[in-house]
Amino acid sequence: MTALSMWRDGAPGPQTDGPAPPDTVDVAVVGAGLTGLTTAVLLARAGVAVAVLEGRTVSAGTTGASTAKISLLQGTRLSTIGQRQPLEAVRRYVDANRDAQAWLVELCESRGVPLQRVPALTFAVGASGESTAREELEAARAAGLPVRWEPDVGLPFPTRGGVRLDDQVQTDPVALTTALTDEARAQGATVHEGVRVLGASGSGPVRLRTDAGEVTAGTVVLATGMPILDRGGFFTRMEPRRSYLVSFRGVLPPDGMFLSADQPSRSLRAAERDGEPLLLVGGEGHVTGRGAAESTHLDRLRDWTARHWPGALETHAWSAQDHGTAHELPFAGPLLPGAEHLLVAGGYSKWGFTNGVAAAMALAGRLTGRQPGWADLLEPWQGRELAGAGEALRLNATVGVHLVGGWLRPLLGGPDAGAEPRHDVSRVCTHLGGAVRWNDAERSWDCPLHGSRFAEDGSVLDAPATCGLRRV
Repeated sequence: MTALSMWRDGAPGPQTDGPAPPDTVDVAVVGAGLTGLTTAVLLARAGVAVAVLEGRTVSAGTTGASTAKISLLQGTRLSTIGQRQPLEAVRRYVDANRDAQAWLVELCESRGVPLQRVPALTFAVGASGESTAREELEAARAAGLPVRWEPDVGLPFPTRGGVRLDDQVQTDPVALTTALTDEARAQGATVHEGVRVLGASGSGPVRLRTDAGEVTAGTVVLATGMPILDRGGFFTRMEPRRSYLVSFRGVLPPDGMFLSADQPSRSLRAAERDGEPLLLVGGEGHVTGRGAAESTHLDRLRDWTARHWPGALETHAWSAQDHGTAHELPFAGPLLPGAEHLLVAGGYSKWGFTNGVAAAMALAGRLTGRQPGWADLLEPWQGRELAGAGEALRLNATVGVHLVGGWLRPLLGGPDAGAEPRHDVSRVCTHLGGAVRWNDAERSWDCPLHGSRFAEDGSVLDAPATCGLRRV
């Protein structure tokens, strides 16, 4: 077993342009995941001079650890959005995701990235799950999707049926980001790995301070999941969550992409490695840096799989991080009202393979004057965010509890997530001073406040932190 995702294990990285970015560009994109690379492709095709700056390597973050489901049926997402937003917003959300799906399929087909067209199913195990799934059925129908109720979803354990949407898509996320990198560079963009952005100043142009020197850009796009600049306070409106994946060989995977309506969630899809079929089992989501030791979540997935697929042999186990928003919609637009020189995108609620591309389309269209008709749905500064005001208050109250609790725990002798290694780094998060917690599954330091993560040696893994843990 390895903590590296099966997609990235042994996969060759794309050709990039080295660690020396240009001094001046029209647009600097921070982050070489799906959103950042798609933004770069769209802008470069329009003749814009673009440089992508990535602190680690292409697809090293959420994108390379994803299930890579490119689906318009997204578990119970549509009914969840409908609890906070009007039906018109749900329909436009589907429109955005449909356009993003079509764009990705075209890119994959033109670049030879393997795609599988399979049904997507939201299935129910218990009575509560069936009620939730039927709510999703009605929400999806109201939003214009050709869904139907499937009494038997074809899984090797009893279910109460589920929602089915045919002709959806899944892929290999690392093969996809390699293709996006190749396409961006073919169109004239440059992609730079190992260049971490540390700060920004100025408004026209923007001066980016990086560990490889200063880069000047007319516009900066922050495609880092959680924005690395605190202006705008996005960390107060988002919740970082980790979820887990384990891949297995030696069993026959089900035909389709599955996600349970019951909790704890279970996500299923098939994949292939060296010509052998694999079963991917995911779920066990929780707020980053909080709750039980991370290894227990992986063990629950292993135990669940062993019950339903006896003889399954584990090949890889890993996790990914994504963010939800208080108002349940993703965002793509200015970091601050009117600040067109600093643009951000995020809040995909684990559905970045459509939402991330839609965000890139909205941002690129903003800069080229060709925005899609649904783009204003993703505007980060608008009245519809008020629908999440109560949830935002809850998120921040919980953050306050963990800020205090993180510092009291060592004094009171309370339990931590797992046995810490001997280390010479500070336990103080460099973002807002939270007490980081040891992640025993991935050997990282995770902050329970806003999701910053650090490697065992203290180097930055996940935003919003830009500086590593202090050596002590």
